[in-house]
Amino acid sequence: MVLLEKLVEPDRVHKSVYTDQAIFDGEMANIWEKTWVYCGHESQLPKTGDYATVQIGRQPMIMVRGAHARIRVLYNRCPHRGVQLCGNTKGNTGSTFVCSYHAWTFHLDGRVKGIPLSHGYAGTRMTPDNPDCSMKAAARVDSYRGFVFASLSATGPSLLEFLGGARIAFDDMCDRSPEGEVEIVPVCHRVVQHSNWKFFMENQLDALHPSVTHQSTGIAAGRVERKLQEQGEKPPLYYHYLSTFASSFDQWDSVQTVNFPRGHGILKGYMGLRPDDPDTREYVAAMYRAYGEKKAEEHLGRSIHHVLIYPYLSVQSPLQQLRVLRPVAPNRTLSEIWHFRLKGVPPAIYRRALWYFNLVNSPATMINADDLENWTKGQWGLESDGGEWVSFHRNYGGDTVENGTTYSNNGTSEAVMRSQFAAWRQYMSGTNP
Repeated sequence: MVLLEKLVEPDRVHKSVYTDQAIFDGEMANIWEKTWVYCGHESQLPKTGDYATVQIGRQPMIMVRGAHARIRVLYNRCPHRGVQLCGNTKGNTGSTFVCSYHAWTFHLDGRVKGIPLSHGYAGTRMTPDNPDCSMKAAARVDSYRGFVFASLSATGPSLLEFLGGARIAFDDMCDRSPEGEVEIVPVCHRVVQHSNWKFFMENQLDALHPSVTHQSTGIAAGRVERKLQEQGEKPPLYYHYLSTFASSFDQWDSVQTVNFPRGHGILKGYMGLRPDDPDTREYVAAMYRAYGEKKAEEHLGRSIHHVLIYPYLSVQSPLQQLRVLRPVAPNRTLSEIWHFRLKGVPPAIYRRALWYFNLVNSPATMINADDLENWTKGQWGLESDGGEWVSFHRNYGGDTVENGTTYSNNGTSEAVMRSQFAAWRQYMSGTNP
């Protein structure tokens, strides 16, 4: 605890929390490999035998749909000589897992099924009735609204306790469907960030940076938007997606963040996403039929843009986007970017969300590229001798705290980062925040 007190102060943190290998290893052991980690969505595995590989901390895992449609999460390791059983990111393994090295086979729940020339193990501990001959399973697996999580620790809070108020991310996404469900779009953008994972998490609810970092894109989109309006045309919604990034400092400062225990948080809504056109009216009518006018308006009127599930997940529920982090090293992070389709909505509504997926969150966009450059330069700066501390002083002492939840009175408050590091410190000390 003394070390943590020296690294994390209420309004600043030491640069080593972003650069030190020993601290990174501690994060993998005390955070990723103990808490609930997002694995995927049930719709990724529609058939028995479908699987997707996933990394939980340092552990290679397999999410698989087994008998009776049950989804399990298993260690991607043959118990014989340690060879990974699945080398692809996804596929269908049929009714069994088969090791490509010595042909040991396993049921979809991980139980050993066959050991070639099993008489060769006579008199040893390696017999089919020994659990050591079966694939090891994650200690706990649970799901919420179709989103699957696993914990490698047998103890700790339940998934619902862990999510707390941040579960609104999944409610907001699914409730925007007249059927109350989403399905995954099977195209995942994967980006390797040459920076510590914390840069990403801090950035997502940082309301001060967009009009600086993304001004070139935002201003250019705004010019086109205004020109089309001057010509009497109605600009497509995707120009609005981009031009809003160039909102004034005062506008960003008026957007509130809500910061929960465990480091989760919400950036409230700041851009209009409900134009008055035939496609939107058709969609709203379908929502009214499904939920009734009052409940439908509650679903459509939530003030949410971003929800963070600390320490690895960013959900943009109004646009059906999800980004999940898989840290690789102190200065290297894999980001998976997923898109979801609302069940039962007109194709035009799906395309609008897909625009955002490709215009803002894909590896090829100017928006994402801006952030990646800043995070890389930030990593380089923290690895230098130019200073020891990272400042989170903005609006320090100026937020409102109620029942453990911190509400920023200024949208650009660095309450987000202070809240995340309060949770980080508790996790690293072995305490569930």
